[in-house]
Order: sequence, then C-alpha cells, then structure tokens
Amino acid sequence: MKKTLSMIVIVLLCFQSGFAQKAKTETDSTPLFNPVTNCQLRYYYFPNLEAYFDTFKNIYYYKENGEWITAEEIPEGYRGYSIYNKSTVYITDYDDDYPCQFVEIHKKKYPYITNERVKKMALSKN
Repeated sequence: MKKTLSMIVIVLLCFQSGFAQKAKTETDSTPLFNPVTNCQLRYYYFPNLEAYFDTFKNIYYYKENGEWITAEEIPEGYRGYSIYNKSTVYITDYDDDYPCQFVEIHKKKYPYITNERVKKMALSKN
C-alpha cells in the first residue's frame, strides 16, 4: 500500500512540474506588443553605440567601417562604451527585419546625452 501511494505521489509530482515548466515557456515566448503602433516590441536601440539588438533573433546590428554588421555580441570596447551602463530604448514603431535604415531618425529622436553634456546644460541655465 505504501509503495503504491508513493508511486502515485511521484507520478503526480512529475506531471505537475512538467506542466508548470511548459506553462512558463509558453508565457515567456509571447512577444510584447504596442497597441498604438500595432508593432511588436522587437528592437532595443542603444543611443551611445548607435546600435540595435533584435530580441527575436538575439543578434546585434552595429556599424563597422561604414557597413552594418550583425553579430551575437558587440565587440569589447566598441566605440569605447559599455551597453550595460548607458541608456537603452525600446523601438515601438518598427518590427520588420532591418532597423538600421532608421538610425538617423533614432539618433534625433533618442539623442545620447553624456553626464558631461548634462552638467554643461545645467551650468548654461544658471
């Protein structure tokens, strides 16, 4: 009796943990969506790098020698910046395959402001 009860409990626990894991992955794969622009939120733009990250393909788009490059990682020290300590912007109005065509628009819309520029702007207002 104890063996049968133990087996039932083990089978139920295995089934429950498998179901919980499946439910989690289904939720995680649902893309974010902007209802105003009817676009999926697919790209991050890094103003300090003038680079993009595609969340669907897990690749970066960045310029090297005037050409757009795609890679799984930004090269270490690229343009002297770190992607982790600077600003990141979600692109809400584009979800097709080539965001690089809008870099000039994004540079104007999301300018990169360094701490030095913030200090100079504050000093000039006084």
